[in-house]
Amino acid sequence: MVDPHVARRAWRRLEPVHGMIYFVPEASERYAALGLTGMSGYFASRAAAFGEAGPEVVIATFFNFNPVLVRRALPAAWETTTPAKVLAARLEAADAALRRGGIDRAGALDETLALARRAAEAATEHPHGRPLFAAHTSLPWPGEPLRDLFHAQTLLREFRGDGHVAVLVSEGLSPVEALALHAASGDVPEIFLRATRGWPEEAWTAAAASLRSRGLLADVTEDGPSSGGPTGGGSAGAGLTEAGRRLRAHIEARTDALALPAYAALGEEGCRRLAELAQPFGRAVVSAGLLGR
Repeated sequence: MVDPHVARRAWRRLEPVHGMIYFVPEASERYAALGLTGMSGYFASRAAAFGEAGPEVVIATFFNFNPVLVRRALPAAWETTTPAKVLAARLEAADAALRRGGIDRAGALDETLALARRAAEAATEHPHGRPLFAAHTSLPWPGEPLRDLFHAQTLLREFRGDGHVAVLVSEGLSPVEALALHAASGDVPEIFLRATRGWPEEAWTAAAASLRSRGLLADVTEDGPSSGGPTGGGSAGAGLTEAGRRLRAHIEARTDALALPAYAALGEEGCRRLAELAQPFGRAVVSAGLLGR
C-alpha cells in the first residue's frame, strides 16, 4: 500500500519537467515552423499521439476547453503538418528548454529517471478508460535520459489527468463548472483559466449559477463571504462553501487514488525517494522561468 499523499508528492515535484512544455518559447517556435501558431500548436502537439485526431476526440479528452477553440485548430493542423512532425518538434523543444534551464545538471538524473520510468511503465498496465494516456503509451521511449524523463512524466501526467476527468464527469460537473469550482478554490487565478480555456462570459455566469444552486459556491464581497464561506476572502467574486470545499477535497482524493496503480510499483519508500530526487528538477524548472510565470 502507498499513501496517496506520498504518491501525489512524487508526481507534483517532477511535474514541472513536463508542464513547462506548454509555456517555453522553444515549443511555440518549433510549432510555428510547422505552420502552427497560437493554440493550434498546443492542441496539435498534445493530441498528436492519437494520429490525425479530429476536434471531437480532443474536446472529449481535454475536457475543459471551449469546443470553438478546438475546432479552430483541428483538423486544420493536419492540412499543414503531420502528427509525426509535431511529436518530433515537441520532443526537440522539451530537450532544448530543459537544457537551457540546466535541468540536465540539476540532480541525480539516472536514478530519478529509473524511478519515474518504473512508475510510468506500471501505469501502462492500466490503460482502460484512459484514452489520452493510452495514446501516449504507443509512442517509443526516446532513448536519451533527459528526453526519457520528459516522456515518463508525460505518461504519468496523462495517466493522472484521465483519472481526474473521470472523477469530474462522475460528479456531474460540466467543463465550465469544473473550471469555476477550481477558480473559486483560489488555487489558480480565474483570469488565467478564463483566458486559456476560451469560455465566454455567459458560460461562466451560467456555470456559477449552477454551482450556487447546488450549494457549492458563495458570493464574496470586499468584506467577506455573503453566505456559506469561501476558501478565502478580501476580494469580490465567488468562493467555495463548506460543501464546495468538501467536493473539491473529494475530487482531489479520488484523483490521487486513481493514480496509485502507477506509483504502487515503487512502494512507499520508492515514492519518497522519487519525491526527494525530483525536487531539484522542479525547482530548476521554476528558477529558470520555464513555466512562464
